[in-house]
Amino acid sequence: MTTIIAEHINSQPIEIRVGGKSVLVPSASVQGRKVITTRTWPAMAAVFDESLVEGTVLSNPESFVSDLRETNLKADIFTFAQKVPDTTPRYKYYLEWDNVAAIPITTYSNWLKNRVEHDVRSAIKKSVRLGVIVRVAEFDDSFVEGIKGIYDESPIRQGKPFWHYHKDLGTIKQEASTYLERSTFVGAYYGNELIGFLKLVLLGKVEAVVLYVISQQQHSNKKPTSALLAKAVEICEQRGIAFLTYGRYAYRGETSSLTEFKRRNGFEKILLPRYYIPLTTMGSVALKLNLHHQLADWLPKCVMAQLRRIRTLWYSRRAASTQEFS
Repeated sequence: MTTIIAEHINSQPIEIRVGGKSVLVPSASVQGRKVITTRTWPAMAAVFDESLVEGTVLSNPESFVSDLRETNLKADIFTFAQKVPDTTPRYKYYLEWDNVAAIPITTYSNWLKNRVEHDVRSAIKKSVRLGVIVRVAEFDDSFVEGIKGIYDESPIRQGKPFWHYHKDLGTIKQEASTYLERSTFVGAYYGNELIGFLKLVLLGKVEAVVLYVISQQQHSNKKPTSALLAKAVEICEQRGIAFLTYGRYAYRGETSSLTEFKRRNGFEKILLPRYYIPLTTMGSVALKLNLHHQLADWLPKCVMAQLRRIRTLWYSRRAASTQEFS
C-alpha cells in the first residue's frame, strides 16, 4: 500500500494562466505530480501541464487516484490522457477520445514533399527569397526584447484582446522561460529584426511540443510562420524526435482556421484516450449527466460562430476607439 507523505495532505494554491490572465487555483502534490483543480462545478482535477510531462503521465492510475483522494484537494472528477504514440486504451475507466495535432517525423524532405500543401512549400521558398533567416536562438535579453516587439504590434489578435500586449520585459522573460532546460527557441529574422519566434519543449526522443509560434502581422507577406514550422521539423529530424505536436487538432469541430492551418502544414489528427474518474458522489452524477464539459461544448456550431463574429467586431471597434482617443 502506498504511504501518504505529508506533502500530499495539504493543498496549496498555485498561479496559472488562463486566457492570458494569472489566476490562483488549488493544487496538491501527489506521487511527484502537481495536480490542480478548477473552482467550477463539477470541480475537475488534472495533472498540471499534462501535455508537457515527459514519459507517461501516470504509471499506476489506481494508486495515484487513491493517494489523490487522501489530499485536501476538493475535486469531483480527475481526468488524464495517454500520450503519443500510446493510442490504444490501457485502462477500464470511462473514457472519451481526445486528439492531438501531430507530425510523425521521418525526414524533412518527406514532410516537405508529401505532407504539406503546395502553398506551404511556396511560402517557405518565398520566405527564403525575401531574405528571412530562421535559426535556433539563444534565450537572452536581446531575444526577449524581440519577443516584446512582436507582442506589442497589436492589441487584437484573432478577433480578441491579445493577452501579451504591452507586457513588461520582466514578465515576458519569466513567462517565456518555463521549462527552459528542455526548451529550444527558434527565431525568424529579417535583417536584425526578430519578426517571429517559436518555442519547442522537448519530451525526450518521443515528442517535441510547439508551445507557441507567433509572427508579426506586418511581415506576414514574408511567411515567417511557415519558415519557423519548417525549422521545427528539421530540428526534430536532426535530434531523432519521433513526433512534432502542436496542441489539439480539432477544437469543437474541424472547421476552424487553426485546424486548417495545421492540416496544410502537415499535421494530422491522432486520437488519444482521455479518462474521467469520479472522486465524489457528485462527480459520478455529473459524469452520468455529461456535465463535465464546458458550456461552449453544448452550443450549436452556428451559434458559436456567430458569437465569435460578434466578439471580433466588438473588440475591433473598442480597439479603434481607444487608438482614436489616445
